[in-house]
Amino acid sequence: MSDYQVTQIGALDQWRGHFGGFVESRSRDGRRVVDHELTMQYIGLTANALVPGEEAGYWHKHDRIEELYVFLEGLGQMGLDDVVVDVEPGSVVRVGQGVWRTWRARPDSPGELRWLCIRAGGEELPHLPNDSSRDPERPMPWVN
Repeated sequence: MSDYQVTQIGALDQWRGHFGGFVESRSRDGRRVVDHELTMQYIGLTANALVPGEEAGYWHKHDRIEELYVFLEGLGQMGLDDVVVDVEPGSVVRVGQGVWRTWRARPDSPGELRWLCIRAGGEELPHLPNDSSRDPERPMPWVN
């Protein structure tokens, strides 16, 4: 048996309909904690959507976790310690341990701010994956 799972998080315009969070008391519209649905061991993933003018409403930092924010739609801003960074589709922001962070959808955003937040911790990643192997003889699975 193979060790994989598949889920659907919906099209970007459906993300606002998600309701979730890490704990029930802090759950909100526009958040889906995908790693609570899949058996993830080393990485975490949330799918997020804020309406124009909406903000996180809190600051947070991590001592061991590193986060990667991948912005897909809308205009927003991230507070990173004492700096405000503008974000838009295609912006990718890595936030290391110990950095205070918060975010908002700008009031003038043409639509919802939508992004993925990828969380990881543990061992440092090698520059080139050193735990893979290739099988050039194995046929491709695509049926023409």
